[in-house]
Amino acid sequence: MSYKLASEPAEACSLCNSTSIVFDSETSEAICSSCGMVVKDNIESMGPEWRSYSGEDMESKSRTGMPSSLAFHDMGLSTFISYSNVDANGVAISAEQRSKVQRMRRWNKISSNNRSYHRNLKNAFAILSTIKDKLSLSDTLIEKAAYNYRKALDKRIIKGRSIRALIVAAVYASCRDLSVPRTLEEISSAANTDPIFAGKCYRLLVQNLELQLPVIDSNKYLAKIANKAKVSEKTYRGALEMLSTIKNDPISHGKDPNALAVAVLYAACLREGENVSQAQIAVSGDISIVTLRKRFQDVRKIFSS
Repeated sequence: MSYKLASEPAEACSLCNSTSIVFDSETSEAICSSCGMVVKDNIESMGPEWRSYSGEDMESKSRTGMPSSLAFHDMGLSTFISYSNVDANGVAISAEQRSKVQRMRRWNKISSNNRSYHRNLKNAFAILSTIKDKLSLSDTLIEKAAYNYRKALDKRIIKGRSIRALIVAAVYASCRDLSVPRTLEEISSAANTDPIFAGKCYRLLVQNLELQLPVIDSNKYLAKIANKAKVSEKTYRGALEMLSTIKNDPISHGKDPNALAVAVLYAACLREGENVSQAQIAVSGDISIVTLRKRFQDVRKIFSS
């Protein structure tokens, strides 16, 4: 583990008020050297990852521009011809060359839009960017979703189907693959599309791309639902114990893990005597009260037997 002094003056430690802060490059954390408290985490180092010992090293290793990404229709490798009529040295272009440069600008502009493939990717990744901002998804997940969508487009799964629904299916498949607790309804709401048709596209995506996705663990939904419902820590821990018992029972197999987590949390609230209504728990879990009551009956059968 390597430490170095923080490049920028960090705020004082809230525990001991010390300003002696070090930066751990392995974990990307700013740590107080006096008491060991983590002051900031997930800090991205904005400096280069290489070292230079001479001017030649600086020129050979330095680079500009954004990194390539699958979440861009051109992977971030497109070119742009400036509209200023000067060359790289700042010398004005002659009148004989202006018409040639103007023609090059025109062809460069329309070359990326003259295929329906690129136009489709542009529209899809604009929707993907909106979903990322609304749901605060990570760059790794977005790259995985863009990869799934590109494979679906290459296999012509998109033909005759909605771009929004298929991009929602690709994002949901990435969430399943990376164990991110996001429901299909949440992603569909962020993309403003029908979750039923998005579910059909998701099943089609899994079938054609032969995706091997892990089973969703209900524990991942429980913490988020408990925070939204504002239940106590004691009730939350009781729900975790109940959920570990329920997952081993065959009656829970094939049930929606999110709905099962909501029902278990409601059962834990009743057992601990916490005053939480069914409507409050159902809204926190983004399910209907009818679904909550059905899953709650399953929970009662397990613990009454």
